Amino acid sequence: MLMASDKGAAEAEVDSVDQDERSAPGRGREAGAAKPREGKQIDKLPPWAVVLHNDDQNSFEFVIQTLQKVLGIGLTHAVALTMRAHVSGRAVVWSGHRELAELKAGQITGRGADPAVMHRGAEPLRVTVEKMPG
Repeated sequence: MLMASDKGAAEAEVDSVDQDERSAPGRGREAGAAKPREGKQIDKLPPWAVVLHNDDQNSFEFVIQTLQKVLGIGLTHAVALTMRAHVSGRAVVWSGHRELAELKAGQITGRGADPAVMHRGAEPLRVTVEKMPG
């Protein structure tokens, strides 16, 4: 415990140390700042794809509207993706971080089946989340 007479000397010593730390290179307020490491490469996580599979149950209009709504893309792009899935059996409709890919896939299937053909046993659009090469 400090005595009253020692208190002034202790405060002066703390102020002196604080001043030294602020003026020393790489210390004080700048000490916590991250500096980029030279020669180090940051490994990027591979992107994940949301793949839309061909669907003979739901209407083209429903698929196109779903892609527009969930992915926020325009009509022309949504039509092109729908046609690619129809012709080749599958189409990558979105890519990015895994968590977002899973979210987008869930949003697509979450729209359910086309209400106009549900009475024929239509199911939600089939999408998968797959790791992209690279």
